[in-house]
Amino acid sequence: MSDESKTHPYEALPTAGTNPATRRDFLKTSSSLSAAALIAMLAPGVRSAAWAAGSDAPEKTAVKIGFIPLTDCASVVIAAEKGFDRKYGIRITPSKEASWAGVRDKLINGELDAAHVLYGLVYGLQLGVAGPKADMAVLMTLNNNGQGITLNNQLRAKGVTDGAGLAKLVKAEPKEWTFAQTFPTGTHAMWLYYWMGTYGIDPFREVKVITVPPPQMVANMRVDKMDGYCVGEPWNARAIHDKIGFTAVTSQDIWPDHPEKVLGTTLEFVRKYPNTARAMIAAILDASKYIDTMSNRAEVARIIAGKAYVNTDVEVIEGRMLGQYDNGLGRKWQDKNFMKFYNDGAVNYPYLSDGMWFLTQHKRWGLLKEHPDYLGVARKVNQIALYKQAAALTKTPLPKSDLRTSRLIDGVVWDGSNPKAYAEAFKVKS
Repeated sequence: MSDESKTHPYEALPTAGTNPATRRDFLKTSSSLSAAALIAMLAPGVRSAAWAAGSDAPEKTAVKIGFIPLTDCASVVIAAEKGFDRKYGIRITPSKEASWAGVRDKLINGELDAAHVLYGLVYGLQLGVAGPKADMAVLMTLNNNGQGITLNNQLRAKGVTDGAGLAKLVKAEPKEWTFAQTFPTGTHAMWLYYWMGTYGIDPFREVKVITVPPPQMVANMRVDKMDGYCVGEPWNARAIHDKIGFTAVTSQDIWPDHPEKVLGTTLEFVRKYPNTARAMIAAILDASKYIDTMSNRAEVARIIAGKAYVNTDVEVIEGRMLGQYDNGLGRKWQDKNFMKFYNDGAVNYPYLSDGMWFLTQHKRWGLLKEHPDYLGVARKVNQIALYKQAAALTKTPLPKSDLRTSRLIDGVVWDGSNPKAYAEAFKVKS
């Protein structure tokens, strides 16, 4: 296990009155770290760059962070809108992008300094299966949960309301059933494939899967170009609002508290601007805390619903942000695993096991031909030391380990201990 998994010298014991369900594995960090102590936590190459000018001040004070119009862009937007960025000496300009492919290209060519981006896109670039091979960096996780799989009303008319029903139909009526995800190595593709695989559907042999940018999902379903799609909110709620589809499953039903979007950039940016990268993490951590104060969520929904950001009706965003779910089939519930942005710091830590999981699925579905060095890749991409510095600055709790344990929809436990065996064990795979 990596050095970062050892207890940090600045961690203190949990404070009294913490919620064991959400804070059990978390320890409070000190708020009084000196600049020298913070810099000492960096890798040697980054450390020297940070002290090149004899200061830990941001090397670059104006940063452009790309985002796709989705509810989970909120922490990037709120960091800029509420001035959390200025506290750390930077100005964030959120840059609205049209597609994940566009985000990828602008990250690689330097038009964007960083981005609200799919976890699996970053790892796909690192291994050269999502575009040009490039050394990438995950600075932090932006959110857990809050995605979904929407099926159209034509499937509902055929009696399909869940995965088991879809599997039965696909096998009984072979044809070109078409489903969309948002990027081939991204999170939505992996949730869609995992869900289908759980019910015995081979997503590469029994159905057709296409790539569609998130904001275009509803329009494409409306004109019958697809039978279903996997996307982030608010585009699942929007399909119900427009009466063209229903939610078959939420992503938190597939994996409770799963990793979703990350703050991603290139490793070159981190090496050149380590203090700026730390300031971005700290600002977005503060914004994440703000959003996870539930009394702020109605305001956040109003802000991100605006034309400059998601550009949709506030009510389409707000309901599921508050955990108020309606699946379009008559079921309504308060979801305890709604979209989380902070959760006492549990959301934001760049767990090595989270990154490794996407690699296991890339291998499972044939996107990777050989098993990679799972842990080695994750250690290189996930900037844990830099994150810990920002966590100290923002008094964000840290976990005891770089790995976490989760049980997914099929009952299989993922803990990062044996990724090769995990990837090989699935019955449905390419």
